Amino acid sequence: MTTHPLTNNNIKQRLIKKVQEAVLDKWVNDPHRMDKRLLALIFLAHSSDVLENAFAPLLDDQYDLAMKRVRQLLELEPEGESMKANTNELLWAVVAAFTK
Repeated sequence: MTTHPLTNNNIKQRLIKKVQEAVLDKWVNDPHRMDKRLLALIFLAHSSDVLENAFAPLLDDQYDLAMKRVRQLLELEPEGESMKANTNELLWAVVAAFTK
């Protein structure tokens, strides 16, 4: 159910494309090397229960790969990640709040 109607669907489509590319074509397998805004968007989309909708147009194998990679991110321990060198502690605090 749409709770916030869109006035510009193009922006929504660009965001969906960015998220899809982040977990498929531009996957770096290290959350500390990912664009922080994109990483936050992935976590927030998951917490908002809209991530699966973003992956729905993908082919089955792409969908499976995208969900596998998102699960890898979700299985990270935010407290441990926040203690790594040159990390954004605030980002991981927010991740902890949204994934607990």
